[in-house]
Amino acid sequence: MSAATQPSVEDLLFGALPGIPKVHLHNPVFAYANGDEFLRPFYQAAAGELAPFLLVVEGSIPNEKNKEEGYWATLGTDQATGQPILTCDWIDKLAAKAWAVVAVGTCATYGGIHAMQGNPTGCMGLLDYLGWEWKSQAGIRIVCVPGCPAQPDNIMETLLYLLYQAVGRAPAIPLDDASRPTWLFGQTVHEGCDRGGYYEQAEFADEYGSRLCIVKLGCWGPVVQCNVGKRGWMAGLGGCPNIGGICIGCTMPGFPDKFMPFMNQPPGSLLSSNAVSTYGRAVHALRRFTQASLNKEPSWRRR
Repeated sequence: MSAATQPSVEDLLFGALPGIPKVHLHNPVFAYANGDEFLRPFYQAAAGELAPFLLVVEGSIPNEKNKEEGYWATLGTDQATGQPILTCDWIDKLAAKAWAVVAVGTCATYGGIHAMQGNPTGCMGLLDYLGWEWKSQAGIRIVCVPGCPAQPDNIMETLLYLLYQAVGRAPAIPLDDASRPTWLFGQTVHEGCDRGGYYEQAEFADEYGSRLCIVKLGCWGPVVQCNVGKRGWMAGLGGCPNIGGICIGCTMPGFPDKFMPFMNQPPGSLLSSNAVSTYGRAVHALRRFTQASLNKEPSWRRR
């Protein structure tokens, strides 16, 4: 969140954007308070005293029922019993009272790396914990902003949309089948990648550091729904394929299990890259021929 600029955290908290309600942020990283003082707003929200509020969840959610004793994750200490409060208990209490619930990062949305097959914690995403058809008090499905980590502006833009919706200045947030905002995750990495032209011309990199298309090095960009190729990472700069890093599918519900082993050429790209080779090379040759002609002045300009 602190890396976002469109909008920034400061824009939301200091009222720089017209038409949104006054925003109070309760986050352990940004908060001055700690201990019971920090947890006070959480107790108030659970008691229904802070409505309306947005519940934003980060991190995968463990299965606290798959063991005989102990716990996987907690937040704070119960004032009555002196025992740790399970993170799952907080989610149960707060989600029931929240105007909307947002899952940020692939761990919180779909389980992510911690939910890989065989993990001891039984981790899952918020969609599997609360249910894919779960809706908030306002009738809003869980809003997912995946990414490992999530792209900063994607987080803040989603929160801004919900704030405008809360005051009637925006229609219901549009979500796809995986509960992602459609305007952010409607296109693939490949469709916004600055290396896409090389794919079309069948120019594929065979080593890292090349400016060519990196699909044969293990990039899943042609099928992964993510806007980092267009948006960059911070202030429009960076982004996995833009700097030569392969896309490993971190915004997808099937990540990471269905994308491993990383850095192997995706099976589906074998056929497509071979099919484009003949066409791409022919088109590239014709373009170079035309380019050579266009790089010369017309004959009537010469003296």
